[in-house]
Amino acid sequence: MIVEVNNLVKRYKELIALDHFNMEVEEGEIIGLLGPNGCGKTTAINCILSLLSYDKGEIQLFGKKMTPNSYDIKREIGLVPQEVSVFENLTVKENIDYFCGLYIDDSKLRKKYVEEAIEFVGLKDYEKFYPKKLSGGLKRRLNIACGIAHKPKLIFLDEPTVAVDAQSRNFILNGIKELNKNGSTIIYTTHYLEEVEMLCKRIIIMDNGKNIVSGTKEELKDMITTTEKIVVGFVSIDEETAGRMKNIPHVIDIDRDGEDFVIKFENGFNNIANLLEFIKNNKLSYVKLYSQLPTLNDVFLELTGKELRD
Repeated sequence: MIVEVNNLVKRYKELIALDHFNMEVEEGEIIGLLGPNGCGKTTAINCILSLLSYDKGEIQLFGKKMTPNSYDIKREIGLVPQEVSVFENLTVKENIDYFCGLYIDDSKLRKKYVEEAIEFVGLKDYEKFYPKKLSGGLKRRLNIACGIAHKPKLIFLDEPTVAVDAQSRNFILNGIKELNKNGSTIIYTTHYLEEVEMLCKRIIIMDNGKNIVSGTKEELKDMITTTEKIVVGFVSIDEETAGRMKNIPHVIDIDRDGEDFVIKFENGFNNIANLLEFIKNNKLSYVKLYSQLPTLNDVFLELTGKELRD
């Protein structure tokens, strides 16, 4: 295991930010760390990196105990924080060189790494720019370059695509895949479920400082009651008839928005046929009807009772 976290507890006076949090990460994985705002994701990362002290628990990285003075371990780690953390009075190239120089003493090697990082994030045309002249997406790319220029084996990416344009977002996501392909193990936090679906081999869901469940996206979807959702939009439907839809076999919940309904089922067989029979028997007309498999958001809602984008 590259990362082993056992029974991690972090308190802020009466507030328990991490409540016996556990996590294991194998070499070569991209792990998605999901949870609503305030659930403890960033606190967990900061504790793992010994940027925060903690009250209880054990942390091992690369098979060694992690401490604030574990500089040999820290040389193998890259951190891309949620907030853009660069020096405004340094150019793009100078920023990357500074952060790379924290780990790489050899000036010739550092120069090579800096050039490769600039090329990797697509900032060659901007290397003499100061951060204030960059767009939000380009600043995010600079933030990533500063965190990965020294070629770390383990990379923590905390919300790296927040508030960026679609082009920069795709560029960043493809870059993350390339980092992993080149051998980096990645711990990735985000609020964007489609990014997790695209990138992550395994997912950990956190809430209230605890890891509730972990597994592949398929394993997580198998854990919940909802096995199918059917979306149907009626031309019109009265309240009494709408209420009787709960009697259709295997219905467990119905969400309504005007004449549109999202019907959740606990069994994945014959649900459309049963709904169509209900529509026929009640002489209803509809403008749309389609089936959806459960999403990661359904998993999150059922397990925590909260929207991921809280």
